[in-house]
Amino acid sequence: MKRKIIKIDESKCNGCGMCAEACHEGAIEMIDGVARLTREDYCDGLGDCLPACPTGAITFEEREALSYNEAAVLAAKAAKVGDGKSTVNTKAHTGCPGPRARLLDKEDGSAVCRGSDAKSSCPSNVGISASRAQSRLMQWPCQIKLVPINAPYLNGADLLVAADCTAYAYASFHEELMRGRITLVGCPKLDEGDYAVKLRELFERNDVRSVTVARMEVPCCGGLESAVRRALLESGKLIPSQVVTISTDGRILR
Repeated sequence: MKRKIIKIDESKCNGCGMCAEACHEGAIEMIDGVARLTREDYCDGLGDCLPACPTGAITFEEREALSYNEAAVLAAKAAKVGDGKSTVNTKAHTGCPGPRARLLDKEDGSAVCRGSDAKSSCPSNVGISASRAQSRLMQWPCQIKLVPINAPYLNGADLLVAADCTAYAYASFHEELMRGRITLVGCPKLDEGDYAVKLRELFERNDVRSVTVARMEVPCCGGLESAVRRALLESGKLIPSQVVTISTDGRILR
């Protein structure tokens, strides 16, 4: 049947997740950091999600679509609070803040655990000097797969594209590599898909100033370096780049 239903312009979506939270029917899911209408039969066409969208990515359109299925929506809601055996995917509308893009509100990128309040705000069994430890992570999320390609913090950014293991192997990773950079992390061996596709689009849509790749010396990390190089080439942009290779015993090799 032809009816009014929402339309999401993914190019305008910043991945905040507010529309998915506002959709009481669970018709919208966050997939790879982008809002998508995954169940058109769950969309009632009333548009509770429209005012929640800060970028104007959601509009109405009239098209052929499945009829609104109120019974299915109610059943899905009941399953969420039931015995957990339902096959309905409820990940996107549980209100989880994990994929929401945001800059971290920290002075100079420093961690919350510092100064005179370190003892009260930090775990007592960490085994490190919490008053001196400083995080230089500037944004959330930081996983390559979750970062929205048009997050506002990407424009004018110096990027660090890092293999997961680098932060564990290199002791001064935060101070020497992350500081002042937007950090994207991933593992080409464990993650599915080709990073080059998303990174190319990220480079195309944003005015990135520079790219630093941090990889381990192991061969599988070459996939991360290769993905960045291909993405830069295919984007057609001349962005300064460098590669930092870290040994398994925690030294910078080049």
